Amino acid sequence: MAVMAAVDLGAQSGRVAVGRFDGARLSATEVHRFANVPVRVAGVLQWDIPGLYSEALSGLRAAAREGTVDSLAVDSWGVDFGLLDGHGRLVQHPVHYRDARRAAGVSGVFSRVPPRELYGRTGIQLLPINTVFELAAMVAEDDRALAAAETLLLVPDLLHHWLCGSRTTEFTNATTTQCVDAHSRTWATDLLDRLEIPSRLFPEIVLPGTSLGAVTDDVSDETGLAGAKVVAVATHDTGSAVAAAPLRHGSVFLSVGTWSLVGLELDQPLIDDRTYGANLSNEGGVAGTVRLLRNVTGLWLLDECRRSWELEGHAYSIDELIELAQKAPPLRSFIEPNDPAFLAPGDMPGRIRASCERTGQPVPEDASAVARCVLESLALKYRQTLELIAGVTGTTPPEVHIVGGGSRNRLLCQWTADATGVPVLAGPEEATVVGNLLAQALALGELTSLEQARDVVRASFEPTVYEPSGAPEWDDAFDRFLAAAGWEPGDIDRSFGHQVGAAHRKLMLESLGLKPQNDFTTLETLGNTGSAALPITMALGIEQGLLRADDRVAMLGIGSGINCLMMAVEWQKSAAATVKEQLQPARELSR
Repeated sequence: MAVMAAVDLGAQSGRVAVGRFDGARLSATEVHRFANVPVRVAGVLQWDIPGLYSEALSGLRAAAREGTVDSLAVDSWGVDFGLLDGHGRLVQHPVHYRDARRAAGVSGVFSRVPPRELYGRTGIQLLPINTVFELAAMVAEDDRALAAAETLLLVPDLLHHWLCGSRTTEFTNATTTQCVDAHSRTWATDLLDRLEIPSRLFPEIVLPGTSLGAVTDDVSDETGLAGAKVVAVATHDTGSAVAAAPLRHGSVFLSVGTWSLVGLELDQPLIDDRTYGANLSNEGGVAGTVRLLRNVTGLWLLDECRRSWELEGHAYSIDELIELAQKAPPLRSFIEPNDPAFLAPGDMPGRIRASCERTGQPVPEDASAVARCVLESLALKYRQTLELIAGVTGTTPPEVHIVGGGSRNRLLCQWTADATGVPVLAGPEEATVVGNLLAQALALGELTSLEQARDVVRASFEPTVYEPSGAPEWDDAFDRFLAAAGWEPGDIDRSFGHQVGAAHRKLMLESLGLKPQNDFTTLETLGNTGSAALPITMALGIEQGLLRADDRVAMLGIGSGINCLMMAVEWQKSAAATVKEQLQPARELSR
C-alpha cells in the first residue's frame, strides 16, 4: 500500500492529509489544519510564508505518526512567488495577489506588449493579479529585491525547495504567471526581455508527477519522514482539483473555493480571437491537458462577510449561513461577483448593500438576505460564464462537476443546477488533496495514466447529484442579474471619446473620474476628425485588440458644442466579430 502526504495551501487556510492507495481505492485523512492569515508590512500585503512552512512541518510530523510515508507534495494558489538570493535566502516575503501594486503594473505592460499579443503568446486570461504585472511593477519602481535575487520560486516550489533543496517550477502553476509560452511550454524569455524582467530568475519547468528528490536531513530529523520523496504534483491547486474530477467528455468543471474556476479540459490550447474576446485562460493540466477556464470570484465574498460579522460580535459558521440563506426570500437582489469593489478585504456586507442600492434593487439588510444574495449571484454568474464558454467552444455541456469546498454547500450546488439548467455532480469535497495524492501515485508508479487515476476517484468517492428544478423564475432572475451591473467610474475598463484636443480630453476625464490609462485616443495620429472621431477611434482600438468580452466601455460623445451623447456598453464577442468585418474603412482613413 502506498502512503502519501499532501500539503494543500489555500488562500484562507491550509491542511495536511495522509493518503493511502491499495491499488483500487484511495482514502484521504486530514491530520492537520491551520489558518492562512496574510500580514500588511510597510503598506504591502504579504503572505506569512515562514508561518505557513512551520505549519506544513507540523502537519508532516503528524503524517509521520501515521506510519511510513513514501512521498509528499505541496500545492497552493497560483501567481504569487518568493525571491531567493545566491545563498538561498528569502529576499522578501511573497506579496499577496490582492496587493494594490500589481494592478498598477498593467498599463506599463500593455504599453510594451499589446494585450492581444500577450494573450496570443501565453493564452492566459488578462487579470491584474497575474505575476507578470507584479514583476513589471517591481521593474518600474526599480525594486532592489530584483537585483538581489537569483531565483524566483512560486509558493509551492518555494516550500519544495525548503523540503528537499530543489529549484524548479512546476508547469501547471508556471502557466498562471502569464510568463510561459502556451505553445512551446517554456518561459517566454523574449517577452520578459521586452518588459525588462530578468529572465535569469526563472528556473527549469518540470511536469506534474516529477520526483524532485528525498527530503533533506534537517527535514527528516524534524518530521520523522526519513527517505520520503518530494514530488512536483499539479502544484496549482485548481490543476490538482480538476485532475480529481471524474469528467466525461464535454463536462464543465467548477472548482469552488476562495475563487471559482469554470472551464473545460482540452488536449491543446485554444487561443484565437474568440477566446481572447471572452478573456479565457489556457492553464496547464495533468498529463499534457489544458484547462480552458475563466476566473470568477468565489466564496471569498461569503468568507469576508463572515469576518465582518465576527468583528461585530456575530460569529456565523458556514452551515449556519446556509440555513439562514435558505429562509430568506428568494431571488430578490443580485451583485456582480467580479465587481472590483469586492476584490479587497473590508466591509463586504456594506459593499453588497451599497451595490444593491446603487442598482435600484431591494437592499439585503440582515445576514440571511446578504448570504442569499451572494450564493444566488454566484450561481447566476456561473450560468453566464458557462454560456460564454459554450458559445466560444461550440459545446453543450451534459453536466457540471463542482469540486472543492463549494461542493459541500448544498444550496450553492442546487442553485447552480437551477440557474444553469444542467445537472450538477458535487465532489470530491477535498478534490485538491485527492488530485495531489493521485499525482504522487503516478510518480510512484502506482498508477499509469490520468484516466486510470479518475477511475480510482469514481471507485473511491460517490458524488452527490443535484438535478435542475426547471423553475422559470431563474430565467427571469438571470435577466435581472445581467441588468444589475450598475457602473461606477472605477468600473469602466475602456473609454473612447470625441477627439477635440488634449486639454479638452484631460478636463473631461478628470470631471468624470475616469482613468487616463484606460482612455484610447487618436489625437496624436489623426487629430480632430469631426463627427466621425469617436467611431473611428473605437474601430482602431478594436483592431488593436483593446476590447475583450465583458469589458465595460464608455463611449463619450462630448465635444465643444451644446449637446452631448454618452453610451455605456458591455462588450461581447459577437460585437467584436461584427465590428471586425467593418474595419477596412477605418484602416484606409488611418493611412
